[in-house]
Amino acid sequence: MVAKGPRAGREAPVLARLSVLDRFLPVWIGAAMVLGLLLGRAVPGLGGALGAVEVGSVSLPIAVGLLVMMFPVLAKVRWGETRRVAADRRLLVTSLVLNWLVGPALMFALAWLLLPDQPEHRTGLVVVGLARCIAMVLIWNDLSCGDREAAAVLVAVNAVFQVLAFAGLGWFYLQVLPGWLGLQTTSAGFSVRAVVVSVAVFLGVPLVAGFLARALGERARGRTWYEERFLPRIGPFALYGLLFTVVLLFALQGRAITSQPGDVARIALPLLAYFALMFSGSFVLGRALGLGYAKTSTLSFTATGNNFELAIAVAVGTFGVTSGQALAGVVGPLIEVPALVALVHVALWAGRRCFPGDPTAPSLDAVR
Repeated sequence: MVAKGPRAGREAPVLARLSVLDRFLPVWIGAAMVLGLLLGRAVPGLGGALGAVEVGSVSLPIAVGLLVMMFPVLAKVRWGETRRVAADRRLLVTSLVLNWLVGPALMFALAWLLLPDQPEHRTGLVVVGLARCIAMVLIWNDLSCGDREAAAVLVAVNAVFQVLAFAGLGWFYLQVLPGWLGLQTTSAGFSVRAVVVSVAVFLGVPLVAGFLARALGERARGRTWYEERFLPRIGPFALYGLLFTVVLLFALQGRAITSQPGDVARIALPLLAYFALMFSGSFVLGRALGLGYAKTSTLSFTATGNNFELAIAVAVGTFGVTSGQALAGVVGPLIEVPALVALVHVALWAGRRCFPGDPTAPSLDAVR
């Protein structure tokens, strides 16, 4: 894997030292998406089998994949260094503004602008915009050489705000704001329990596991053994978990996606615009604030990614599994996964050119 965190510039390996898995990650993700879609179409009843057991309204196999994906990343975090991030008010305030003011407002605007005649899909996209990322963003941040400790703190802050603000923001963007603007309103009662369970399972469990792994590992064998022997052994499981999750996610929703290609294409347009605008705007803002490459990359990915597992769970639980809102939630990861993989490469390329002399920026070898 390419170099990561604030040590990226000093540790970035040359391309020749990257594993086959890391070097061709976009290919593997594309293959995983296709395989999942084919399985969903070819195996009758597969979706029902995968969804038979759920954790927080998310299929148990997918939940396992997410936990496997997140644990190695959180085990790499130097938890003692998170205090410096918590003390960086510029980063925290900027992240909160981007995630809870700019992001939902931008998705609302794009949904109404590009889907004025599709109320169900539009509502689904608004829900996606309210579900701030607390899971896959750790993978994108790691791949882009972002600041691991900053990512852990920002994800935790987003999780708290998600519990406190999700239902209220949903009411505001679906009923209050459209009413002020003379637009069609949507009545929806979101389950606070679903939000709490999602945050507790998909962030709380791997976060505690990662913290305990470092604390116990360093106490037993020392930091050198932990970082040079243990972490390299578990590191690949983050990407294995990602690929496993992608296959199952698209197998679970493959029939819905492939049976409505026109609707999928229309839903994809505002999502692509959202990812491009959020990432580029956050990246430019981070550079203007002088945050340095690593924190700028972390800021950009935490602001751009969405919590698709929560968005799908809320849409299905509130509007039904066959609703247009649920389809919009399902299309979210279909577009987000390849889009953010592409943005990882954009971040690595821009880091070298926009942050000359920054020790946290990726080396030239990492971005070729």
